[in-house]
Amino acid sequence: MILYDYPGGPNPRRVRIFLAEKGIAVPMETVDIMTRRNRQPDFLEKNPTGGIPILELDDGTCISESVAICRYFEELHPEPPLFGTGAKQRAIVEMWLRRVELNLMVPIGMVWVHGHPLTAKLIRQIPEAAAQNRVRAAMGYKLLNDQLAENEFIAGDAYSVVDAVALATYDFGAGLVGVPPEDDLTHLACWHAAVSARPSATA
Repeated sequence: MILYDYPGGPNPRRVRIFLAEKGIAVPMETVDIMTRRNRQPDFLEKNPTGGIPILELDDGTCISESVAICRYFEELHPEPPLFGTGAKQRAIVEMWLRRVELNLMVPIGMVWVHGHPLTAKLIRQIPEAAAQNRVRAAMGYKLLNDQLAENEFIAGDAYSVVDAVALATYDFGAGLVGVPPEDDLTHLACWHAAVSARPSATA
C-alpha cells in the first residue's frame, strides 16, 4: 500500500498524526498540489475530487477522505482505540468529529478560500464570506474550549481521532490561514499545548 501525502495540508496531517499514535508505518509519496499534480487525469482516477490524502491498497483500491483512511487502520489495528470503545463512546467520538468538521474546519476552509492571497490566484473570492466565517470559526473554537473545561481531551478522558483532527485544524487555522482562537480560551490553549507536546504532533 501507499499513502499519497502533502506535508503542508491539514487533512494529510490528520492521518500522519493518527498513524503515529497507532505506531503504524506506511510508505508515503508526496504529491505536489502546487503544480496541480493532483489534478492530472491519472491522479483523478484515484480520487475524482483531486483531494489529498489517498490510501492506495495493494489490490488497487483507493480510499480518500482522511477520517475514512483512519477508520481503515483502526479496523486493522484496534489498539490503542482511537475511535472509542463501546457504543456510547464511539458515538461521542463521532459526534465530536462532526462538530470539529462543521464548526471549525469548514469555516476555516472558507476563510482560506475567500480570504487568503494564495487562493486569490485560483478563484473569485467573496470577502464577505471570509468575514462571516471568521465569526463562525471563533464560535467553533469556543465550543471546543467549553468542552475542554471539564475534559482532558475533546471526546472525553482519552486521546482520540478527534484530537488529531482538531490539532491539524487548529494549526492550519491559526497558522497559514490566520484565524487563531481568542486569547481567553484558556482550556483550549492548555489542550493545544498538551497535544502538541505528544510525539505524534510532529508526524
